[in-house]
Amino acid sequence: MAGYSVGQVAAFAGVTVRTLHHYDEIGLLSPSERTAAGYRRYSEPDLDRLQQVLFYRELGFPLEEITTILDDPGVDAATHLRRQHELLLRRIARLEALVVSVETALEAARMGVSLTPEERYEVFGEFRPEDHAAEAESRWGGSPAWAESRRRTSSYTKADWQAISAEAGELVEAWRSLFARGVAADSPEVTAVAERHREHISRWFYSCTSEIHVGLGEMYVADERFARNYEGVAEGLSVYIRDSIVANAGVVR
Repeated sequence: MAGYSVGQVAAFAGVTVRTLHHYDEIGLLSPSERTAAGYRRYSEPDLDRLQQVLFYRELGFPLEEITTILDDPGVDAATHLRRQHELLLRRIARLEALVVSVETALEAARMGVSLTPEERYEVFGEFRPEDHAAEAESRWGGSPAWAESRRRTSSYTKADWQAISAEAGELVEAWRSLFARGVAADSPEVTAVAERHREHISRWFYSCTSEIHVGLGEMYVADERFARNYEGVAEGLSVYIRDSIVANAGVVR
């Protein structure tokens, strides 16, 4: 007799023999044939139906609903596959969104930003501090400055982050205004803003030496995620800020 035994089908499909017995008992998947001794024998169409059952099960459909779906005479195998394909794409999209949410939470935890999503948007807007945290960790993750920043920011409240954000915004606006007026990046007026920026970092995050500050300035230009924050304010501002930081480092030294 042709066909496959229940044990063979269980091995093919990665299910238990007990599961196949249950599917038979509820009429979801009954084998096309039985041996003279009463043993189940599954045909190729039976295996096709089992594949459909397992697809729908993976998508979260209850067995009763799967039975109704598969027994619909107006739906062929190709239609089932198209439906499952669409449902799988939707699930993938949901999972990808979930992955992004988890990664965001992980990066925010590394940075010490313990705010609700609403608070985070209120403080940072569309700016994502975890993007900067990930880059900073990759560059300075083992440094004393990184450890100090993590320790200090882990205790910051919403009010602290609002103060930091406001102060940083004032510095960018000061740079923008000077840039718009055509004041040279190495002038005392502009390097004074750069020095205030270095002090801002030291006050809130870690002791920012002139060398570290110059490295940050270079990153503001070289890394598009950082440059975007300044170029969105004024084209060329990221280079102007970098140059003022470099000029200020010469003054501080």
